[in-house]
Amino acid sequence: MDACRFCLRRENLRRTLLIAAIVGTILTAINLGDTIAGGEATSSTWIRAAANYLVPFCVSNAGLLVGRPKG
Repeated sequence: MDACRFCLRRENLRRTLLIAAIVGTILTAINLGDTIAGGEATSSTWIRAAANYLVPFCVSNAGLLVGRPKG
């Protein structure tokens, strides 16, 4: 629970959401841009797009937890 509280601190959440937004947008554009722009996106496409944002969010939070001060 302490880890969740640490990750949900305003300054940490702001940083991890920004990272997720930037990296997720880049990944979605690279991997799914043609499908979305062509109007061929299915529900599966949108689930994969959501994962493009979720993964960097989780990774950046893991980085926060590994680098947090001990004690």
